[in-house]
Amino acid sequence: MKRIVLASLAVLCACSHDRRTPLVVYSPHGKALLADFAQRFERLHPDIDVQWVDMGAQEVLDRLRAESVNPQADVWFGGPGSEFTRGAKEGLLEPYTPTWAEYVSPDARDSADRWFGTYLTPEVIGYNSVAVSDSAAPKDWDDVLDPKWKGKVLIRDPVASGSMRAIFGAILARSVTATGSTAAGWAWLRKLDANTKEYALNPTLLYQKLGRQEGVITLWDMPDIATLQDRLHIPVKYTIPTSGTPILVEGIAIVKGTKQLAAAKAFYEFVTTPAMLLVAAREDKRIPVRTDMPEDSLPDWIRVARREIKPMVVNRALLADSLDEWMTYWDSHIRRHG
Repeated sequence: MKRIVLASLAVLCACSHDRRTPLVVYSPHGKALLADFAQRFERLHPDIDVQWVDMGAQEVLDRLRAESVNPQADVWFGGPGSEFTRGAKEGLLEPYTPTWAEYVSPDARDSADRWFGTYLTPEVIGYNSVAVSDSAAPKDWDDVLDPKWKGKVLIRDPVASGSMRAIFGAILARSVTATGSTAAGWAWLRKLDANTKEYALNPTLLYQKLGRQEGVITLWDMPDIATLQDRLHIPVKYTIPTSGTPILVEGIAIVKGTKQLAAAKAFYEFVTTPAMLLVAAREDKRIPVRTDMPEDSLPDWIRVARREIKPMVVNRALLADSLDEWMTYWDSHIRRHG
């Protein structure tokens, strides 16, 4: 009897062994999008097991740096172009020219093809629509500094977040462009810190606290704010800043030293097909970078957003060179000093 049980266990173990090729994807795009894309990809590639890891864009970059001697990831999917630019300069990304490269403008890709843009992500001002009326909600960045919002602002921890680093970087870059110095930008961030109740450690905590009205105002990216009510039933709306907003170019890249290059290329191509870009647009509020997408195929909200959004002109080279230093200074001298 014991032999039969042991034999049965051996058969079960053999049957349960996953012989598929593991493909590790680091991404800040969130569980909903990543799980959906992984399932769709695996249906077409049943021999590949997509193992996605959801983390902030800066966390992805830090992890790739730490693992550079022995890479654990195969694809980096999502995060600001500035983060990808740093990763490329540090030799962390594998050059790859996708089949659709000609449909991406030069400012949305790396000159050596180490990363390409996938989505355009506007940064906006979010608010709990139960606690804050549409008329009272902040309409521009400076409105968030109003003393009436003191203790009512929730911010995702900027050190780990690509979106928040992009917003803070844009404020500082705007200061340099206008005055030749970052002083006005630091003054702005000190006032924001004075109004901030908490720096949430991850997006999930940010959403939960915003829903519970532990804070009622936030700065975040438009796609996530736009989908909160549909997916999590959190009463949140957003305003597009009237003076202009940073529009991030979200990137994708193959990790240098990947052991699954063929699978990585297949995933890279799959998530950037017109069909999958439309899925992302319709279900995840993502604006595609590719210029060959027919206008009439895109959701109405994208056409409206393109009319209403005023892009904030940001010196991308300045961001790439200065953002790490700026965030270190912010963490030491601004956080909780406002």
